[in-house]
Amino acid sequence: MTRRGFLAGVGAVGALGIAGRVSAQTSAGRAVRFGVVTDAHYSTQKAAGDRHYADSLAKMRQAVDAFNGGGLDFAIELGDLKDMGKKPDLEETLRFLDAIEGEFARFTGPRYHVLGNHDMDCISKEDFLAHTENHGAAKGRRHYAFETGGVKFVALDACYNEDRTPYRCGNFDWTKAFIPDDELDWFDAELKKATTPVVVFCHQMLDGFSSGGELRGVFVGNWKQAVEMMERSGNVVASIQGHHHPGHYSFRNGIHYWTMKGMITGAHPPHNSFAIAEVSSAGAISISGFGDCRSSRLPKGRERETASERMTSFRSSIRSTARHTGLTHTITRLPDTSSSRHRL
Repeated sequence: MTRRGFLAGVGAVGALGIAGRVSAQTSAGRAVRFGVVTDAHYSTQKAAGDRHYADSLAKMRQAVDAFNGGGLDFAIELGDLKDMGKKPDLEETLRFLDAIEGEFARFTGPRYHVLGNHDMDCISKEDFLAHTENHGAAKGRRHYAFETGGVKFVALDACYNEDRTPYRCGNFDWTKAFIPDDELDWFDAELKKATTPVVVFCHQMLDGFSSGGELRGVFVGNWKQAVEMMERSGNVVASIQGHHHPGHYSFRNGIHYWTMKGMITGAHPPHNSFAIAEVSSAGAISISGFGDCRSSRLPKGRERETASERMTSFRSSIRSTARHTGLTHTITRLPDTSSSRHRL
């Protein structure tokens, strides 16, 4: 695929997202729109397999350009923003972090970060938070909650060892991630206070009930406690996650678990992965995927739409866009690389 073809496809999906925004606001009141990226793993080391570390700088630039044109309420990255060189080097790793954060900081609205395991490969959480910025009361926080447009968002930090010591400078096994008790207590209290739809963000996956050999080691170790709180609250509509680069989806008891495809996967161009998500005041979620990230509709209280249902909605969106703008577009779907195996 040519670079021009990829950029045309991105532009077309962006136009459809804008059209969708008009429709949602008209039919269901204000909808919250936000940009999402995960697993950029930026460093200058050479590509290894399908991990193209250095390309993530250009990929992030492309994502932020799309976000800035999308009328978004905020943007969030779900962890593993940076990587490191072949050997641990604090100063070099912080340069990688500053570079990729510089691209993310070009977003003109509020920004948020979720801590991922690679964010502490040879630095501490304090180092990471000192070189990045969360908006408002979330500044400097490892876990936090905020509300916008009638939706509550809660970001978790599951980067703790089994003994609940925090990940720091590579002192961890990435397959063992836990949420400490004090954070779970805080999480439960935040959910109990919620009177609106709630969306949870976490780097590692919370849907430990999912099956499949390829999913071993990607879940939060004490996911059951967190999920029980989410299900008991009655307000949580989705958990949006990273960590498992091929992406994943599951659904249980009214909650969607949408794991986003990692940005690092594949050379740029033609590959990239980012999304614009929209949450209605009723809690329905529509995700417009760019590049390798697949679009999804997550209706409130039931599983995501089937491929045929999505295609019907997709064609309807194209017709709606044409009516609103007088323009027509060709959407180009990029190759699917979801069968690849990754070191997380």
